[in-house]
Amino acid sequence: KVMSALSDLKDDIQAWERADDESEDLEIMNELAISENDESLGNEIKRAFKKLQRFVDDLELRSWFTDPMDSRSAIVTVHPGAGGTESQDWAEMLMRMIIQWAKSKDFQVGINEFAPGEEAGIKTVTFTVEGKYAYGFLQAERGVHRLVRISPFDYGGRRHTSFASVDVIPKVDTDIEITIEPSDLRIETFRSTGAGGQHVNVTDSAVRITHIPTGVAAQCQNERSQSKNKETALIILKARLYERIREERAREETERHKQKKEIAWGSQIKSYVLHPYQLVKDHRTGLEKGDVQSVLDGDIDDFIIAYHRQRVLEAADGAV
Repeated sequence: KVMSALSDLKDDIQAWERADDESEDLEIMNELAISENDESLGNEIKRAFKKLQRFVDDLELRSWFTDPMDSRSAIVTVHPGAGGTESQDWAEMLMRMIIQWAKSKDFQVGINEFAPGEEAGIKTVTFTVEGKYAYGFLQAERGVHRLVRISPFDYGGRRHTSFASVDVIPKVDTDIEITIEPSDLRIETFRSTGAGGQHVNVTDSAVRITHIPTGVAAQCQNERSQSKNKETALIILKARLYERIREERAREETERHKQKKEIAWGSQIKSYVLHPYQLVKDHRTGLEKGDVQSVLDGDIDDFIIAYHRQRVLEAADGAV
């Protein structure tokens, strides 16, 4: 854990040093372009600056991820709303959008569950986006997405509105290691009270172990040997601590689901309009983009950055 934390800090420092070095290089190139009146070099500097700006925006965004889960990989589920084939097709478009974005970040994507629609699209899909901060980034896409377009499935060429939901949860390890510090344990011995003959009356073979920080306790008196009872009690204690963690996670997941909204009108976080005009609008931040196709092709960084910037500012205002 210490080495992992050290590696993360080194990565952060190296990233900022890279940004600083590239910024200095651009300043020197800019001075040269001005002195030489070199228009072609000026255009190259503009392209490099735009790339550097996106890199710095990404670094700033990562600095906002303070929850331990933010750095985890993400598990994404997409569900169509009511509307049959229309919504199922829209759900597949959303799946493709997020996967294309993930690939642009060099994240690895693995499909866990996929149920195709009867005519087109998907009934449901769950996929994992493997990469550092994938969960942090993709929290911005969690919610209901609305599409307005001329339906390719309507022979009358009428305009349709479709809904689909995106859910994002952090990926956690399946094997949870319960680490217990010896100083956190209170170990008590006492005489067994059950069957066992004369032995239980003359030795303190039973053992009770209490985990002081949580108050969780376990005891064993089945064995004649105190060491065996201690070993068994410790196994039970670890199991109870694991169950406590599992229950806490279940409560967190329940709270997360309570925040979900119905996949229908008025609950959307973003709208994608293809007809009668071209526009993508985030209803939480007010950000709008006219190039809908590029957004559907995975260019969603601006929306992710705007969402998290607003989230951080609101949290800061609430803390004042």
